[in-house]
Amino acid sequence: MSSAVGSSLRAQPRPSGLAWVQAHAWTAGLWAAMLAWSTSVFLVVRARFLDFSLARYDLGNMVQAVWSTAHGRPLEVTNGFTGEQMVRLGSHVDPILALLAPLWIVAPTPLLLAAVQIAAVAAGVLPLFWLARRRLRSETAAGLIALAYLVYPWTAWTAADAFHPVTLAIPLLLFCVWFLDTDRLGPFAVCAVLAASTGELVGVTIGALGIWYALARRRRRAGFAIAALGIGWSCTALLVVVPAFSGASSVFYGAYDDVGGSPWGVVATAVTEPSALARAATEPRDLLYLGFLAAPLAGAFLLAPGLAAVASPQLAANLLAGGVTGANNPHSHYVAGILPFLFASIAVGLGRLAPDGRLRGAVLVLALALSSAIAGPWPGAVGGKPSWDDRPTPAELSARRDALELVPPRAAVAATNGLGSHLSARRYLSSVPVVGDADWLVVDSSDPWVPRAYGGAFDTRAFQAFLDRIERSPTWRKVFDERGVLVYRRSDR
Repeated sequence: MSSAVGSSLRAQPRPSGLAWVQAHAWTAGLWAAMLAWSTSVFLVVRARFLDFSLARYDLGNMVQAVWSTAHGRPLEVTNGFTGEQMVRLGSHVDPILALLAPLWIVAPTPLLLAAVQIAAVAAGVLPLFWLARRRLRSETAAGLIALAYLVYPWTAWTAADAFHPVTLAIPLLLFCVWFLDTDRLGPFAVCAVLAASTGELVGVTIGALGIWYALARRRRRAGFAIAALGIGWSCTALLVVVPAFSGASSVFYGAYDDVGGSPWGVVATAVTEPSALARAATEPRDLLYLGFLAAPLAGAFLLAPGLAAVASPQLAANLLAGGVTGANNPHSHYVAGILPFLFASIAVGLGRLAPDGRLRGAVLVLALALSSAIAGPWPGAVGGKPSWDDRPTPAELSARRDALELVPPRAAVAATNGLGSHLSARRYLSSVPVVGDADWLVVDSSDPWVPRAYGGAFDTRAFQAFLDRIERSPTWRKVFDERGVLVYRRSDR
């Protein structure tokens, strides 16, 4: 009998590679789409970097923090406003950067950070597909939603906006939703801790996710515990960590001066003068921002309003941050705490429709997202002119590269913003007009961008005053002057 069974089993043909692919067609297709998408976005980012379109703010800041960690000074950076050394945790609490130090040792290039960010955003396809497949009971509908995530214009834009640690929260938050939806609290906790380490406000988002879990999944004890821990982490980051490393409260509070000047000030304003918050959050640019986020998805996330509401803390922070350039711009990394819940709520919300409606809804979302894909981040995109449309000439590029070659690898440098990302793998890097203890100045006279407390601005007058002062100073000797690129060396040392 056993011999007959063994013969029967041996007689059954093994599944061929083609049969496996057919059985896992959507999985294989999505992996191929992730690879193609990641490669395309990376090529765009690489071209931007080589054209000096990626600057010290923000790519260079992250490179310096990772480089310093790899060289035994955890998360140390040069304060762009003062020229003093500080630990990055005094401005943003994103210790996940330290985890990139081992990778930097293997591949010491700023493009490493860009590649990690792009691959991480692409990986968000996986938990979204699993969540949608579970809720929609259809691999086809789930696959269409996952593809919509990739072609949604702001997914690509935030991946190309290299590099911001909070962008790594996108896939981590999608994994958090997936694990909570399947009641796996252990893996959720790992992803939640990693997500919280990407930025000081992510804890509030995790707290909101905990409230959703308590109410939608009826897991009140676990859900409210998650909420308390998430919000507690953000409070600790803002009230303890930032002051401990900066000696003061967060510099970014100033962005909210019109509505309270701090998180608790905003809460107080919400109680005493809610109309002030309403006015601040409904200015024309804010409404346009909301339209840009919602239109490519047909507003389908509203089918699961509870889960979509998890994005509210980050959305409110963006709409009320009147002093932060780009906070209400979908091209920027500020969408990182919003985007995961738009798609997760679509996956959950479409599952509430009849089977035919689920597939039609998925097709509609993909079609609209695909039709909006022309918004970028490709050169010539219509969703806002990319900064790399005005490409430097070959002669200008050659002058910039020649200037950088003159600077010793470990020398203390002050540089203009666009050149800064190429000089950031060192201990001391100031941003002009701040010089600090620099021994070298590398200046692109066509780049008058100067740092501000929470952002920066093109200030031609201040920049020209700086150049005039350097030209008159006996401390600095000009060693290079070509195509508007200037290199000075300190002569008193």
